[in-house]
Amino acid sequence: MANVLKDEKKQQIITLGRLGWSLRKIQEATRVRRETISAYLKGAGVEIWPPGRWRRESKAKPAIEVITGSDAAKPAIPGFAGALNFNPNPDPENLSTKGKAKATSKPAIAVITDFGVGLSGKEPENSKGMGSASACEPYREIIELGLSRDRNAMAIWQDLISDYGFQGGYQSVRRFAYKLRGAQVPQARAVILTAPGEEGQVDYGSGPMVREAPSSKYRRTRLFVLTLGYSRKAIRLLVFRSSTRIWAELHEKAFRRLGGAPRILVLDNLREGVLVPDVYDATLNPLYRDMLAHYGAVALPCRIQDPDRKGKVESAVGHTKKTPLKGQRFESLEQAQAYLDRWEATWADTRIHGTTKRQVATMFAEEKPTLLPLPVEPFRYYQHGERVVHLDGCVEVEAAYYGLPPGWIGRGVKVQWDELCVRILDPKSGLLLREHVRQKRGWYRIQPEDHSQQTPFRVVQLLGRASRVGTHVGTLCNLIYSQQGEVGVRRILGVLSLAKKYGTAAVDEACAAALEMGVHEYRFVRRYLERCPQAPLSLRQVDPLIRELVHYRDLIHTKTKEQSE
Repeated sequence: MANVLKDEKKQQIITLGRLGWSLRKIQEATRVRRETISAYLKGAGVEIWPPGRWRRESKAKPAIEVITGSDAAKPAIPGFAGALNFNPNPDPENLSTKGKAKATSKPAIAVITDFGVGLSGKEPENSKGMGSASACEPYREIIELGLSRDRNAMAIWQDLISDYGFQGGYQSVRRFAYKLRGAQVPQARAVILTAPGEEGQVDYGSGPMVREAPSSKYRRTRLFVLTLGYSRKAIRLLVFRSSTRIWAELHEKAFRRLGGAPRILVLDNLREGVLVPDVYDATLNPLYRDMLAHYGAVALPCRIQDPDRKGKVESAVGHTKKTPLKGQRFESLEQAQAYLDRWEATWADTRIHGTTKRQVATMFAEEKPTLLPLPVEPFRYYQHGERVVHLDGCVEVEAAYYGLPPGWIGRGVKVQWDELCVRILDPKSGLLLREHVRQKRGWYRIQPEDHSQQTPFRVVQLLGRASRVGTHVGTLCNLIYSQQGEVGVRRILGVLSLAKKYGTAAVDEACAAALEMGVHEYRFVRRYLERCPQAPLSLRQVDPLIRELVHYRDLIHTKTKEQSE
C-alpha cells in the first residue's frame, strides 16, 4: 500500500465506509485520497458505495438456503409457514442431507414495493397477469416530462390531480418517480421556535420565466417570499425588477394579505434593506426603516453569510422554486401571479408541514389574531438623498430651493421629499431641521426666522471676489445682495460666471450699464452680453431690454411677497 495511515485515521475510514459513505464524501471528511480509502475499505471487506446510490439498491443478501427434495422447495424458517404453505410437521427424512444436493439461490432482486407487490421479486409493471401494475403507469410520459424539468414528486403529483384527475396517492407517485430517477436524502437542520405573531422572515429568490410586455421576450422574474415563523404561512409575490421602494411595497402587500404585520422581520443584507451590514448596529435603508416603523415592525438583519438564521423563508423559497414554478413559463406577470396564488390556496396552505406536523392554514388561524393591526393609511413613500447647504442657506430639490436655520452653510444634510413636502434632517442625529411645502421650479421657500441678521462670512468672501473682478461688478453684486438677500447669492454667482465666458472687461461694462439704468438684475447683464458681447447697445436696443427686465423685476417682487405671506 502506497500510503500508510495511523490507526485512528484507518478506523475512521472503515467506520464511514460501513455507514455507506461514498469515496468522495469520505475524502472530503478525512482529507485522504480516494485510492487510499478504497484500498483500506477493500482490505477490511467493506463494500464501496458509488456516489448518489441508495443503500437499498446495493447487492442483496443471498436467499435463504433450501433443501431440495421430491416436493417443491420449502423454506427452512418456521415463521413462513402460513405465507408459503410450510408443513409444520416435516418428515425427518427430508431433513437429512445425505445424497441430497443443496441449491444456493441467486441474490435476491432489490424491489421497491408498490400497490399489491408480493414476494415474487419482479417489478409490478412486468407482471401483466397479476393486476398489480402501478397506478402511475398510464401517466409515465407526464411523469418523465416533469422529471426532465427537474420537478419533484410532490409537484408532479399535484399537477396530475389538478390537470389529469389522478386518483392515486402521493406515495405512489413518489415511488414511481424514484424508480425513474432515484431517491434524495434530505439534510438535517436546526429548528428555531417563535411565538405566534412574533417573527416573519423575508427573502428574494429567482422566479419563473415570464414574457415582458414591451419587448415580448421571456425574462426571469424575482420571487419575494414572506414567511411567518410560527405557522409557516407564506406570501409569494412576483416582480420583474427590484428597488428600495419596490422592496418596501412588497412588504406592504404581504402585510395586507396577511391582515397584519409581525413584530420582527428577519432579512439578509441586501442593498434594498441594509445599507451598511453590521451584526450589532446595521444601517438600514431609511425608506425601508420608516415603512416598517409605520406598521410597528422592526428589522433584524442576519449575520453575513448566515442564511440558516432565516431557514424558514429559505425553505419556502426552495419549495416554491422546486414545486409549483420549476419548468414553468408564463405569458404575463398577472398569469404567473394568479397561478402562484391558486397553488398557495390549494396546496401550500392545506399541506401538513413536515416540522410542525400540523396544517399550515390551521396554525395561521391561531397566529393571525396576534399580528399587529394595520394602520388606517398606507405608508407615504418619499425620495431621499444628501445635499450640501449653499451660500444662500438653501438646499436644492428638483430645481427649487428650501432654507435652513443659520449656521448650516457648506455642511451636508439629508433630504426627504414627496409630492407634498420637503423634510431636511440632521445627518448625525436624524432630527427634523425644517419641513417646507413643495415649491415650483426656481422658487424659494425660506422661513422668516432663518434670515441671517449678519452677512455670512462666505458671502462676504464672495462679494470681495466680485469687487476684485471689477468696480462696477462689485457695486452691482452688493446691491443685488442688499435688495434680494439670500436669494441674490445665486445671481451673484451667475454674474461671476459671465466673467469666465465674456471676460472681465465686457462684464464690468455690462454691470455699469445696469447701474446706470437702475436695473440691478443678473438677467440684464446676461442679456446685455448675449446681444452685444463686444460693442455697447444702442438706445433702440436698450429700451426693449429695460422694459423686459422691469417686468421681470416686478414678477420677482410679486413672487417674493407671495412666498413671505
